[in-house]
This record gives sequence, structure tokens and C-alpha cells, in this order.
Amino acid sequence: MKSMTGFGRGEKEVQGHVFTVEVKTVNHRYLESSIRLSRKLNALESKVRSVLKEKISRGKTDVFINYANHSQQQGSVWINDVKLAEYLKVLREQAHNYGLEDDLKLSHVLQLPEVMETEESQTDLEELEPILVAALNEALDQLSIMREKEGENLKKDLISKLDGMLEHVAFIEERSPGIIAAYRENLEEKVKDLLGDTQIDDNRLLMEVTIFADKVCIDEELVRLRSHIETTRSTLLAGGSIGRKLDFIAQEMNREANTIGSKCSDASVAHMVVELKNEIEKIREQIQNVE
Repeated sequence: MKSMTGFGRGEKEVQGHVFTVEVKTVNHRYLESSIRLSRKLNALESKVRSVLKEKISRGKTDVFINYANHSQQQGSVWINDVKLAEYLKVLREQAHNYGLEDDLKLSHVLQLPEVMETEESQTDLEELEPILVAALNEALDQLSIMREKEGENLKKDLISKLDGMLEHVAFIEERSPGIIAAYRENLEEKVKDLLGDTQIDDNRLLMEVTIFADKVCIDEELVRLRSHIETTRSTLLAGGSIGRKLDFIAQEMNREANTIGSKCSDASVAHMVVELKNEIEKIREQIQNVE
């Protein structure tokens, strides 16, 4: 199990060609990749995306790629003698015409447009691709280690919350039969107060209690809720790309808790349902960061 939050860095140098890659990920519903690299390496972007899809299934991913060429083939630089001669001629003529001091320096004229020209060496992308991929894989390996470590912490916290939820469910299961008995006792007392010494119709009383019991019965919801909790636990222990599955199960748990809360009028059960829903919400928040 992996978290969607992490960072990794990789560097690879071959014959003076140096790639430094940094990868940062945060939670996101799908895999969304943002890749930043120089324009002359744009043709390698599809390869980078292909490698990312192999290693990452979900998360907003930012990839920063820096390339430095320390090899012997770095291009060439030369002075445009024709342009330089033209600039010097015009500048000196104007200095003579206006009586200005001729204080021209080489550093001045080299800054003039088109005096200094450069030509970059042709970039062999086929040669650079394996270097880039090696640096990228190193960064992704570091990222994976960090995400797995964070995922392990998430798993422990989620399992602890599931244990707490089972305690809440056990309390509700123990308390729910007493709700019907308390309702019957309360109903009998109210009827006696209204009728005085008049005989109570036990059949009618039994019918009312039965109707009430049917309305507040939460056995099925509790069974399903327990099942969802255990499914969540087994899914966490199985690991893998489980974030979407866990999110779906959490929605189902919340639905069952809402149904239980709507059926129960007992104050202690209602309080426990609130605690239960609070734990489910915490779990849902944590799950948003699971790959």
C-alpha cells in the first residue's frame, strides 16, 4: 500500500551528459502528470510519460528535468567580423563628427546585436534517452520508497480506526435489543396512565411493539457495516492500488451508519452513531491519500 504523497531525486551522468530529475507527487483522483524539460528535449516527453505510467497509477505528479552538457561537443562561438567592422566604422565616424572621445572597448562592441554568434551542437536524442530514463527511474525508486513508508503509516492508522469502529458497532449491537424492551415498558405505563384500571389489550400492545421493532430493526445494517469494516481491513493488508476501492467501501459504511442513526431513538445509541460517523469521516479523509 502506498501513499500518493512523496518526493524522489535521481541523477545520471554519461560522457559529460548530466540529467537531474526530481519527482513530486500529491493526492489526486487520477494520474495527472506535469513534465518540465527544455524545448530541445521535447521529443523525449512521451518516453517520460510512458515510464511514469508504469510506476505510478494515481496522483498529481510534477517532474522537473534538468540537462547539462559537459561533454566536448558543446557547440561553437565566433565573432562576425563584418558586423564588427561596420559597427566600429559608424561609431568612430560619429565620435569624430561630434568631437567625442573614442573610448570603445571590446566588451562594449561584443554586446551589440549579431556581433557574437553561437551555434549549438546537434542533440542526439537517441543517445540521451537512456541517460534520462536511468535518472528518472532512480528518482521514481526513491519516490516509491517514500510513498510506501507513508503508506505503511497510513495503514496502521486506518486499522486502528477500524478497531475503534468495531467497538462502536459492538456497543450498538448490545444496546439495540433493550430499545424494544424499553419501548414496550414505556408504552404500557402510558396506556395504564390513560386507561387507569381498565384492562390492557395485550394483543394490541404486542402489535404496536412489533410494528415499532420492525421500524427500528438495524440487524441487517449492523451485519453489512461489520462486513464493510472487515473488507476494508483485508483490502488494506492486501495492498496494491486500492485507493478507489477503499473510497467506495467508505461511502457504503457511511450509508449504513446514516440508516442506523435514522432508525434509532435511543440517546446512547444515537451518541455512538455520531462517534461512528466521525470515525468514518476520518477514514474517508485518510483514504484520499492512498494510491
